[in-house]
Amino acid sequence: MATATSQAAIRTKALRKSYGDTAVLDGIDLHVQTGTVFGLLGPNGAGKTTMVKILSTLISADSGEAYVLGNDRHRNPDAVRAGIGVTGQFSAVDDLLTGRENLLLMADLRHLGRHVGRQRAIELLERFDLVEAADKPASTYSGGMRRRLDLAMTLVGNPRLIFLDEPTTGLDPRSRHELWRIIWELVEEGVTIFLTTQYMEEADQLADRIAVLDRGTIVAEGTVDELKARIPGGHIRLHFADPEQLAVAAATVTHTRREDESLSLQVPTDTDFAAMRALLDRLSAADVEFDSLSVHRPDLDDVFLTLTGQANAGAGTQRQEAQ
Repeated sequence: MATATSQAAIRTKALRKSYGDTAVLDGIDLHVQTGTVFGLLGPNGAGKTTMVKILSTLISADSGEAYVLGNDRHRNPDAVRAGIGVTGQFSAVDDLLTGRENLLLMADLRHLGRHVGRQRAIELLERFDLVEAADKPASTYSGGMRRRLDLAMTLVGNPRLIFLDEPTTGLDPRSRHELWRIIWELVEEGVTIFLTTQYMEEADQLADRIAVLDRGTIVAEGTVDELKARIPGGHIRLHFADPEQLAVAAATVTHTRREDESLSLQVPTDTDFAAMRALLDRLSAADVEFDSLSVHRPDLDDVFLTLTGQANAGAGTQRQEAQ
């Protein structure tokens, strides 16, 4: 099986996990390419954290196959643990220790040796901009500093695969972007990131591929653009300076939504070049002149809500996914 998994950081087949009569994971097939960011999205109770726990050897699956870094997760969990790092939704930082002491403790747990552990702690304190706070108790750190320290602790053992389970929950936008920068740097170094997040913008920015998990099954998988292309709602909006030109355009193109107050016309259509060219040719043939044109595509929020059956679930507060 080593050959089949050599190009994949993670591969699962028919993975299942139930609690009582409830199937949390019901036949999950995944393939995560090495050196990429793979995003797993899903609503409350979809099974995201259960998936992370299984792949990181914290719990066992009921059935199915799971290979992590080429190792059978069920038969060789020690080899899996040696190559991965996990940053959970809740910080693993010990508030009673300083930042440096937290890193040294992790180095001891990784059996790095005293000299190597100290050197690794120094490198990570510098990398995560924690040098000035290195000898202060972690209890004095801000939320962003704690998350950076948490991720630094994950990197002590130089993992080739990192599980980030909602890593930026509760962070302010600046701290979130700082963590994104670190993730991009890790991927450039060849590290694979398995990400769950409640922020659609985060998945949009970071993930090379995304799988949407709902009610224990994968309901869609692909790049961000591929997923967006599956959702209706793309349109082209034309803006006019002359109300008469708006009227002519509305009569020329069918199934539009006319907005007289803003002098604009919304044309539902595919938003690729061919569709735009066809629309422009039709307007040109009718001598329609417009002031400007803008393209609107469904965003990842629309994708998530549509694929998980929540598009009509009510409040805008449901436009983000929570574990």
